Amino acid sequence: MRRSEFERAVAAEFGPRASALLVDLALPGVGDRTAAQAIAAGVPPRDVWLALCAEADVPLDRRYGAGRLEPRRS
Repeated sequence: MRRSEFERAVAAEFGPRASALLVDLALPGVGDRTAAQAIAAGVPPRDVWLALCAEADVPLDRRYGAGRLEPRRS
């Protein structure tokens, strides 16, 4: 997962509260850091996304492939 995919996935899943979750919610899956701190420390975006999903109880079917753009149609 690229950083841009992470950002799209967070915005799509959490909507208006996305920015607050990124800076306020401590995630045990990434060393009790916030998502923003973990990204800044170099934790891969996919690991941060999965930790955020686990902490926020996002259903499994919405965790994988999130943030990816639809392929362009010719």
